[in-house]
Amino acid sequence: MDHNSYSDTYIKAILDEVKTIAMIGASANTVRPSYFVLKYMLSKGYDVWPINPGQAGKEILGQKVYASLEDLPGTPDMIDIFRNSEAAGQIVDDVIASGKLPKVIWMQLTVCHKEAAQRAEAEGIKVVMDRCPKIEYGRLSGEIGWAGVNSRTLSSKRPALKAGFQHRGLTPNKKT
Repeated sequence: MDHNSYSDTYIKAILDEVKTIAMIGASANTVRPSYFVLKYMLSKGYDVWPINPGQAGKEILGQKVYASLEDLPGTPDMIDIFRNSEAAGQIVDDVIASGKLPKVIWMQLTVCHKEAAQRAEAEGIKVVMDRCPKIEYGRLSGEIGWAGVNSRTLSSKRPALKAGFQHRGLTPNKKT
C-alpha cells in the first residue's frame, strides 16, 4: 500500500467499520490533541478506550483509563497511536506478538513507521499513517467545511443529519 496517499474510499471504509478504538497516549490534559480527538470520537459514537500508564484506573471524559493494551476488556477494532514514530514500531510489534489483532492500526499526524506498517499489513491489519481520524471524519462528513476549511470534497448533496449533537454521519441515513 502507498502510505503517502490514501483514497477517501479507504479512509471512509475504516471509519464506517470501526466501533472500538484503543487510544495509546491519551491525555487528561484538555489542551492536548489526544484529549480533543478522544472527545470528538466519543461524540461520534465510537467506544474509545484510553491507554496511559500514568492515568491508569482514573477516567478521562468518563472513560476508564487502562495501563496497556493487555489490560483492555477486549480486542479493539482500531488502535490509534499518539506516540512518536519509534514507539509506534514497538507498539505494532507488541500487538502482533499478542495475537489480539485489530482491524486497523492508525498512526497520528507526524507518526510514520513504514517497516512496522509492512509487518502489520502482512498480518492482515489495515494501516493509516500521518493522519488524524478526527480530521478525516470531519473532512469526509462535511463537518470540517462548517469552519471554512477546504475538505477537498465537492458535492451537491447535503450531509445527512443524524442523532447527536451536530452529528453528520459518513453513512447515509437508512429508512426504517
